[in-house]
Amino acid sequence: MTRDCLPLPKKKKAYARAGVDVDLANKLKRGIGAFVRQTHGPQVLGKIGGFGGLFRASFPGMRDPVLVTSVDGVGTKLKIAFAMDKHDTVGMDLVNHCVDDIAVLGARPLFFLDYIGCERLEPRVFQQLLRGFSRACRGAGCALLGGETAQMPGLYRKGEYDLAGCIVGVVDRTKIIDGSKIEPNDVVLGLASNGLHTNGYSLARKILFEKMRLKPSSPLPGSTITVGEELLRVHKNYQPLLSKVSVGVIKGLAHITGGGLIDNLPRILPSNCDAVIETKSWRVPSIFQILQKNGNVDTQEMYQVFNMGIGMVLVVSERDAERSVPMLKAKRIGRIAQGNGRVRLKF
Repeated sequence: MTRDCLPLPKKKKAYARAGVDVDLANKLKRGIGAFVRQTHGPQVLGKIGGFGGLFRASFPGMRDPVLVTSVDGVGTKLKIAFAMDKHDTVGMDLVNHCVDDIAVLGARPLFFLDYIGCERLEPRVFQQLLRGFSRACRGAGCALLGGETAQMPGLYRKGEYDLAGCIVGVVDRTKIIDGSKIEPNDVVLGLASNGLHTNGYSLARKILFEKMRLKPSSPLPGSTITVGEELLRVHKNYQPLLSKVSVGVIKGLAHITGGGLIDNLPRILPSNCDAVIETKSWRVPSIFQILQKNGNVDTQEMYQVFNMGIGMVLVVSERDAERSVPMLKAKRIGRIAQGNGRVRLKF
């Protein structure tokens, strides 16, 4: 007597049973071409998926091109992305934060590399992250040149991941903005942030979720949006706006990230200058007021943890301030005074 034999189900590979699905990773990587190619220009050589990205270095009009690099992450803002199950915006955050870090030196971005470390690959999450990287790279005019995805079960909590990004840009050496020309009586201008950007989330989460007992889906007090929507506002990319300013006008730029105005402005100040900041010269967004009131946070500390509504600071001469304010939609938030390289907040 004979029987028809049904095909045995395909046995799951040992590495996949251990939590690392190489076949899934390969399948997902084959599908990223559309996102990546949207960011490529003629400078990008080679195919997607090689061991290294190829970028033809050609800098017409630059007498002495200098490469500028920066690497960063998104921090615990990722916890909000996990809770909201929304992942494209943190992908944009990562790119924009890196772009702003090199923009303060006068550099334009050339290409960006991403790193995703995760407990296991979730195709939907992976697609959202790549969509965010691609969208932000297109907005910045830089290529998404390559990346790395690592599945590490046991290192991350289920459903969680970490992000890091590296950017490379270029600036003509004679046009580097380094703050060395800042002098007393210069004007300090501020560009508005879009919420918390990517800093202060450990304290914000503690206040909102532990002390106030809110949830990401809860309405933000006094607002029409939820707490999660407020916390996932995308970090602004200031580089396209800054590039409109004539060369030589901007004497110094500070990206207001971790450390706030207190710790970031001194990074560009000459040793004989202080930045005197008039904190009442702009309206602090309500999210920061909510955090300070409910967290009982000292005012001075607020300006060291959060950006307080100012995401980028420029220093220009008094002569150039008048035309720079409307062009950049900036606020005059202070002045440069004789000092010793620190920030003085006036309340």
